[in-house]
Amino acid sequence: MAHYAMVIDTRKCIGCQSCTVACRIQNDLATELIYNPVVTVGPKGIFPNVFMRHVPLLCMHCANTPCVDACPTKASQQREDGIVWVEQEKCVGCKACIMSCPYGARASHDGVVWKCTFCKDRVDEGEKPHCVNTCHQKARFFGDMEDPESEVFQLVNSNNADCLLNELNTQPSVYYI
Repeated sequence: MAHYAMVIDTRKCIGCQSCTVACRIQNDLATELIYNPVVTVGPKGIFPNVFMRHVPLLCMHCANTPCVDACPTKASQQREDGIVWVEQEKCVGCKACIMSCPYGARASHDGVVWKCTFCKDRVDEGEKPHCVNTCHQKARFFGDMEDPESEVFQLVNSNNADCLLNELNTQPSVYYI
């Protein structure tokens, strides 16, 4: 069974927000919902050595899922391939999953919780998430983390890729270079 993961190369990301827009359009999101914000860190340094970094944030599709564990109705779920999603018909809007997510990757709208699903319907059809396809800088990679032949596996194991908040032991499936 595959275990899907995403690698984001922050050295390539220019903060254009095309991933955010693609996600919004694909998921027909309400104005106040953003699954995929891009945060700018910086500028830092002293001229002429000034730099800044753009960090796309999204659901980390953790292996150890505090959000799924916190859901009293089992609306928050994790598939065998690692994708975490919300079955909105079961969601009662209690926001327990929102409070338990250390990455702030969930939002409430119209009485239910919404979040990034790695475009699971597209993945089921053998396609990549829209944010990956739309990144014109080629800063996003998506694939099976357990397949040694996959680009994601190779990037995670050869480029000093790291996850956010490793100390929480949530074992995210989103990596940053």
